[in-house]
Amino acid sequence: MSSILIPLLGISCGLLAIVGGVFFKPWLAMQQRKMEIEAQLVAEKAAQYAAQTERLEQRVQVLERIITDRGVALADEIDKLRDAPLN
Repeated sequence: MSSILIPLLGISCGLLAIVGGVFFKPWLAMQQRKMEIEAQLVAEKAAQYAAQTERLEQRVQVLERIITDRGVALADEIDKLRDAPLN
């Protein structure tokens, strides 16, 4: 019985290696490619979000400058004087 088992195991190992090389290796390559594509898409999304965040931060900075600018207060004072009744 053991004289048949040794060649059978040798042939089985060889077939397993061939099947693994034919089916498993391409499957692993496909999985790796899918992950690379997904990583690229995630990186593109992250870049888009970063750009959008940068634009929003710039707009907030402009609004902060407008709010804190003395010219706005001066324009409000001029409008108040314009609307005030003449004596």
